[in-house]
Amino acid sequence: MEVLDILNLGEIAHYFSKMAMFPVFDLAYYIVSILYLKYEPGSVEVSRKSPVASWLCAMLYCFGSYILADIMLGHSPIDYFHNNSHILLASAVWYLVFFCPFNLFYKCVAFLPVKLVLVAMKEVVRTRKIAAGVHHAHHAYHHGWFIMVITGYVKGSGVALMSNFEQLLRGVWRPETNEILSMSFPTKASLYGAILFTLQEAHWLPVSKSTLICVFTLFMASSKVFMTARHSHGSPFALIESWVCHLLFGSPLGGENHHDHHHAAPAAAAAPASPAKTKEELSEGTRKRKSKKAE
Repeated sequence: MEVLDILNLGEIAHYFSKMAMFPVFDLAYYIVSILYLKYEPGSVEVSRKSPVASWLCAMLYCFGSYILADIMLGHSPIDYFHNNSHILLASAVWYLVFFCPFNLFYKCVAFLPVKLVLVAMKEVVRTRKIAAGVHHAHHAYHHGWFIMVITGYVKGSGVALMSNFEQLLRGVWRPETNEILSMSFPTKASLYGAILFTLQEAHWLPVSKSTLICVFTLFMASSKVFMTARHSHGSPFALIESWVCHLLFGSPLGGENHHDHHHAAPAAAAAPASPAKTKEELSEGTRKRKSKKAE
C-alpha cells in the first residue's frame, strides 16, 4: 500500500487523461495516418497527377472519424474544418510525406524506432477520441447506450469505415476491402473500447474514466507497437473471437483455411498437365513442318 501511495496512480491517471493532445500527439497521429496513405498502391501517382485528390484523401485519413461522427449526430460534416491549426498541421505533414526533397521526411518517420514511438502516440489519441465520442453521445442521448457505442466506435475507427469512399477519390474501387466485412485490430479494439466507455458512462463499470483511459491506452499502444515491430496484421482477440463465434453463430474453428488449401492442391497438381500437353503439341508441329520441308 505504501508503494501505491508513493506512486499515486490515481493522480497519474487523472493527469494523463487531462493531458493536451495538440500539437504533439495530434502531430504523431497525422504522420502515421498519412504514412499509411502513402503505403496504399497508387497513392504516390495520384499525388503527382492530382494533388487536390491526394490532399482530400489525407484529410479523410486524419479527420474521417470526426466527419462520420458529425454526420451521425446531425452536425455539418465540415464542422471540424473550422479548426485551422489542425488542418494546417495535417496539410504540412501531407506535403512533407509526399513532396519532401529526396523523400527525407518519409524516410525519417518510416524508420522503425521512430515509427514505433509515433504509433504508440497515435493510440493515445485514438483512446481519447473513443472516450470523447461516448461522452458526446451521452450528453445528446442520455440513455441511448447503443448510440454511445456506435459514436465511440466511429470516432475510434471512422477512417477505416470510410476507406471505400477514400478509395473512390483515388480512382480505386475495391468493395472486398470493406472494413465491416473484415475488421482490422484497431477497428475491433475501437468497438470493444466504445463498449467499455459506455459501461463506464452508465455507471455499470466500477472504475473512473481517467483510469479506464490510462489502462485502455496502455493496452492499445503496447499491442500496436508489438504488431508493428513484428509486421503483423493479426489480432490479439482472434482466439477468443473464433471460439465465441463458433459457440454462438456456428462459425468454423480454423477449418476454412484447411478447406481452401485442400481444394487448391488438386488444382496445383493439375496445372503442370497443361504445359506438358503444349510441349507435345509443339513437338508434333515441328515434326509436321520438317516432314513438309522434306516433301
